[in-house]
Amino acid sequence: MPVLTGSDLKTYCESLTAYKRRQSSVVAIGDIPLGGDYPIRIQSMTTTDTMDTIGTVEQSIRMIDAGCDYVRITAPSLKEAENLQNIKNELRKRGYKTPLIADIHFTPNAAEMAARIVEKVRVNPGNYADKKKFEQIEYTDNSYEAEIDRIRERFLPLIKICKEYGTAMRIGANHGSLSDRIMSRYGDTPLGMVESALEFLRICEENNYKQIVLSMKASNPIVMVQAYRLLITKMNAEGMNYPLHLGVTEAGEGEDGRIKSAAGIGTLLEDGIGDTIRVSLTEDPEFEVPIAKMLVDRYKNRKEHSPIPSVTHLPYSPLEYKKHETRETINIGGKNHPRVIADFSDKTEPFTPATLFAIGYSHNSKSANWKANDQAADYIFAGNNTISFPLPEGLSAIYNYDKWREAKPDSSLPFFSNIEEYNNSKEKSNSLNFVSIKIGDIQKPAFDELNKDKRLVWVAETTNLHAMAEERRIFIELLEKKYDTPVIIKREYSTANADELRLFSATDAGALLIDGMGEGIWLKACPNNSSGRAPVAPATLNSIAFGILQATRTRISKTEYISCPSCGRTLFNLQHVTAQIHERTSHLKGVKIGIMGCVVNGPGEMADADYGYVGTGVGKITLYKGKQVVQRNIASEQAVDALITLIKDNGDWVEIAEEN
Repeated sequence: MPVLTGSDLKTYCESLTAYKRRQSSVVAIGDIPLGGDYPIRIQSMTTTDTMDTIGTVEQSIRMIDAGCDYVRITAPSLKEAENLQNIKNELRKRGYKTPLIADIHFTPNAAEMAARIVEKVRVNPGNYADKKKFEQIEYTDNSYEAEIDRIRERFLPLIKICKEYGTAMRIGANHGSLSDRIMSRYGDTPLGMVESALEFLRICEENNYKQIVLSMKASNPIVMVQAYRLLITKMNAEGMNYPLHLGVTEAGEGEDGRIKSAAGIGTLLEDGIGDTIRVSLTEDPEFEVPIAKMLVDRYKNRKEHSPIPSVTHLPYSPLEYKKHETRETINIGGKNHPRVIADFSDKTEPFTPATLFAIGYSHNSKSANWKANDQAADYIFAGNNTISFPLPEGLSAIYNYDKWREAKPDSSLPFFSNIEEYNNSKEKSNSLNFVSIKIGDIQKPAFDELNKDKRLVWVAETTNLHAMAEERRIFIELLEKKYDTPVIIKREYSTANADELRLFSATDAGALLIDGMGEGIWLKACPNNSSGRAPVAPATLNSIAFGILQATRTRISKTEYISCPSCGRTLFNLQHVTAQIHERTSHLKGVKIGIMGCVVNGPGEMADADYGYVGTGVGKITLYKGKQVVQRNIASEQAVDALITLIKDNGDWVEIAEEN
């Protein structure tokens, strides 16, 4: 895909440096309009059986009270679609007027019924008129156009009903449920996702129906971000400006699910993209809402940020991933995976071996042996403190320059607070020096000369409210100048609690990593006594840093779970089973396991997974190896054991190592 330059930058966002919401058309959804200058709306989806009217109503009320602007409910067949009327009536009876959205897959008749009842319907172009069998089909232009005619005939009745009843529609493409037709023509790509939605959107436009919202969801944040950017580019080329619903699908649970969601959703929000969001967690839906609110609320005053030099040329493509090339300095840059720096500069108690337990190391006092796990930090920043015991092999200490020069601890490295301190220093490390840079430093005369210094690694820092954009501007300038010095992404947070820090750092650092920028990550939670909040523990910061690298697929340090958030189609207790699988497989570094409640997105979304666990009937599970079915209709009581056996049979199982 081409590099965007000059005015072409606006084909995917208003500005890379000045925060501004993308201006979309306005879509009427009940009494809560979407898009334009309206606030970014928050939604979630019920997990109850849609035929359980009272259960669905009560869960909807919990979601609404938590802050949901819209409530989505699955309608897998005509009977569930018809029951939406009872659910709506009961909600209105209890005083709730929140718009309802019917979630439709495979069943046009259910969509046509739901469109007469609720304020919005969601259709998936991958399975509304197509099926997925992972078949490669050869099309001529004429035969492909005949397929579009077939889709048009199937889709037109819904458009007419939506126009008659004033019902909005979301055309929601999922990376995991692209049809065989789309896969055969465009491949398993962001382009395939975009074209899948545009085929349906063009039919709507032909019939002058424009109450449309679009989404491009994927479990991989990189794919998700690229698909939305490409969609906007193509819409602008065709004179369209429909609002966008953002989400990372099958994000999982707990910290990993939050970080993965923020990496995808936050990257787009930073550029003013997105009119409504849903954080998809394998948790009760009311727990998704506060996370979504934290993401959205961060942009309420973003326009007040300090100015950042504008961008007139973009020296990379935002529509495809490519790691920016840098030279190797010790173990940073080059072909090394991104490094993690643990910050202990605010520590007030003496350092002991136990200090390192929080950042992935264990110590046997009898043998004096150290052991590092897969999430062990690579460097520890001590600031002006002293570490008086030998560090484990592979872990280096960084000190502020004056402290380093004064003590010169073994295997230690200096940190310089600015380029002037580095230039004026009487002593430097012969191997590696960390030097802080801010956006104004790049234009200084001394900067060009410093790039020739092969012992140097930059540490990009900012205090700008629009932090990611300013650090991205630093990278853009370095790329323009063809600098190859490795760069560590450093972010400090003084008022964020642990929940906010997960989301904010996953957005700020994750957005850069998604675009191939950065050779490491350095997070600091500055104490803020006025906030009254407990400090964020070093173990939490270390876990977040590795979680961001995992979510952006730049450094794999643990098992990855692609688990859906559950809904009324789910055929087993998804939260319970996910916890069971996690407990038994969390030591399988690099193995990807898909856990899907039903077959709607399961087989497709798991195409990116090594193993899949999918509900295919009440109490019945089907296991996959990649895209292939291995065992069908296993009793749910035996399915987790069967999954473990499958992993073992394919040579991906490792036993948990015993401690020394």
